[in-house]
Amino acid sequence: MTLMSFVRKNAFRNKRRSLLTLLSVSFSLLLLTVMMTIWRAFYLSDGSAESAQRLIVRHKVSLGQFLPIAYRERIRSMPGVKQVVNESWFGGQYKDDKPENFFAQFGTDPKELFQVYTDFQIPPDQLEAWQKDRAGCVVDAELAKKYGWKIGDRIFIKGTIFPLDLDLTLRGIYTAPLNTQTLYFNNTYLDEGWSRIKGLVGFFGVLADSPGAVPQIAKDIDATFRNTDRPTKSESEKAFNLDFIAMMGNVKAFILSICLAVVFATLLVSANTMAMSIRERTREVALLKTLGFTRGTVLGLFMSEAVTLAAVGGLLGAVGAVGIIFMVAHAPGIGLMLAGVKPNVGTIVVAVVVGAAVGALSSFVPAYNASRRNIVDGLRHIG
Repeated sequence: MTLMSFVRKNAFRNKRRSLLTLLSVSFSLLLLTVMMTIWRAFYLSDGSAESAQRLIVRHKVSLGQFLPIAYRERIRSMPGVKQVVNESWFGGQYKDDKPENFFAQFGTDPKELFQVYTDFQIPPDQLEAWQKDRAGCVVDAELAKKYGWKIGDRIFIKGTIFPLDLDLTLRGIYTAPLNTQTLYFNNTYLDEGWSRIKGLVGFFGVLADSPGAVPQIAKDIDATFRNTDRPTKSESEKAFNLDFIAMMGNVKAFILSICLAVVFATLLVSANTMAMSIRERTREVALLKTLGFTRGTVLGLFMSEAVTLAAVGGLLGAVGAVGIIFMVAHAPGIGLMLAGVKPNVGTIVVAVVVGAAVGALSSFVPAYNASRRNIVDGLRHIG
């Protein structure tokens, strides 16, 4: 019998206890992998290359405040700006108020939207049809697939924020790097439908001529409108998304606290398992040392058992997290924020390494004490 097979057999010698430990570690590291994936998606992902060239200009006070459409041309004339498009959140209700029927709706300018969002792709004939139809709309391909929409279909959306209902005709279906779950319609519909917001828009999407120009453009825009009655806050697309996430609270602290709690719980579970396992094998340790096994070898064998068990649990948990993230990303009301998010290989490797590290830490003290035990005392042990 090789040392590796010895470790493998002893790691699962008590099948019930090993299975329960494996499930506990797997569940803990599944949760850890989910949290790490969300953290990476929110705070570490740089998005597409095109998104790095975009910034969002909104009212300085809040997203609920509007900006004059006249700002658009002033922004367009600034150095480094390639294109500008206006957007307004509609927030209407499709079919009913169930979460599964929620998706984003924005009023915008059909002639400029795809010039700013250059990573969105739409057939030219569909784009032209939308631009000619003031009551037309375009939708994300995944959203169209979800509802079975086809070109020419009528889409009715009940206004909840605005006293206006939308009666739209689907003129185009676009594809995006990530599932946006968004419908765009001509902002003229809002202008003519409710006079109180005529000439006002929610925010502007701005395309810079290079990613490096984004910070300076943001400063120039805010400086231009600083002393107006509607000052602006300009930031990169990523920063805007993080601000939106921050509206839910301190997400960073929440994720970090869960990760620490998961690691601590896994450490306790693994430590308890190894302590019981090694205590039951006191005479076996003495016999191994009688056969010539050194203290270091005994220590390595017991720690290897814990590392193997915890690493396998980490791998199972990380693989399970792939399915959990997929379900969360498609859950009603949540998928809009986590669309396209999934664990990458690096996250799975980290989960396995964390599991192995926890196994090593939790087993060191009981394994070290066992390796130091006197042979005679060990053979006399009854338990």
